[in-house]
Amino acid sequence: MSFLAKSKGEVTYKDLSGLHKWFLIILISMGSSIIYTPMYLKNVFYEPLMQALGCTNADLGALVSCYGIAALICYLPSGIVADKFRMRTLAWVGFVGTAILTFIYATLPSLFMCYVLFIGMGITSILIWWGTRFKVIRLCCEENEYPARIGVSYSIYGVAGLVIGLINAAIVAAIPVPAQGVQALLIFLGVLIALLGVLSFILIPDFKGEINKDSKLFSLADALEAVKTPGVIWACLAYFAVYCVYQGATYTTPYLTAMGADPNMVNVAGLIRTYGIGLLAGPVLGVIAARIKSTKTILGCFVMAIVVLGVFIVLPQDTNLAMVALALVVVFGFFTYGAFSIGSSPLSELGIPMRIFGTASGLLSVIGFVPDVFIHTWYGSMIDASGTAAYDMIFGFEIMFAVFGIVMLIMCLRTVKKHAAANTANAEN
Repeated sequence: MSFLAKSKGEVTYKDLSGLHKWFLIILISMGSSIIYTPMYLKNVFYEPLMQALGCTNADLGALVSCYGIAALICYLPSGIVADKFRMRTLAWVGFVGTAILTFIYATLPSLFMCYVLFIGMGITSILIWWGTRFKVIRLCCEENEYPARIGVSYSIYGVAGLVIGLINAAIVAAIPVPAQGVQALLIFLGVLIALLGVLSFILIPDFKGEINKDSKLFSLADALEAVKTPGVIWACLAYFAVYCVYQGATYTTPYLTAMGADPNMVNVAGLIRTYGIGLLAGPVLGVIAARIKSTKTILGCFVMAIVVLGVFIVLPQDTNLAMVALALVVVFGFFTYGAFSIGSSPLSELGIPMRIFGTASGLLSVIGFVPDVFIHTWYGSMIDASGTAAYDMIFGFEIMFAVFGIVMLIMCLRTVKKHAAANTANAEN
């Protein structure tokens, strides 16, 4: 492969061929979709996975909560790790480590062992791998090219997730025994993730300046400044609400099953909602956000989500209305995925100093992804306790989180206006 010839020793993006740079962007973008598939398998294959593991709705939710807790602990230090180690090392170790845990998961071990595996995957996919997601792409381009590259990256993420998801759906559909179908699916994912690890080891070069030898393990002063910066807490809480509604959308998959929709159609609908809709929602809402600001765009997404959730609540759980419910699920997915794709953007509108922007982003991740810790166990327990009647309660709580998000976004808008007014006053003086 001739495009590797320029990547000997430490290099910059200028030393890499165009083909090599795009291969790295595709590799990391695909990886950001595929490496998290085993942990969030229930988002698409809810019923098959529950049957394969022989667990309850609450147990299935608790698995994701275990992963969420591990991830939450690892988000902040993952940024430090990304500044201390080579991208090649973090990428291949993260991929291969996750692949090994996925192969063990494929044996369908006891529930306790699954908890251990999900905590382990929190370490391999977040502490080790997470930092490579954006940094490799940044190392492959000029600073002013990054927004366009990351936009393309999210499109690749969606395409990879949809294609692999359709293959997964075909595997599950082809094997009538749920346990065997899930095992085959996990083995396929394990092989794929391991292959990404091998490609990372071979193709990611040593970049100049990628290791910051002077980076501190933790700066309390920066953390306090980030917290005190006007609007940061509002933006973090708004992202928390965005992620609550985004994760709550995953429960439209078992909801469709309760409506009597065809199981294979439910799996495909889950894939479209999780990945396919992102091919449209992310770019469309990104363009809108560029024109009217992301804060207002996300606020609009919340309003539309509330409308759809209200329809879910009043819609009778009738098999004849299953296709109507399916269409609403896709519409709901458009607004929740779109809001999530630009959910961190309000930070860039608050005038945060660049020297603490990374710390503020880390704070956003810690607060924003808290729902992974509790929401799946909570909603799963509700379904176990109340059956199909639980979905109206779940959708009601989703409306509550959306309203909370709207309030936080209004506070963000007030802060942005004050910041703009202050800048205008300073310019006049």
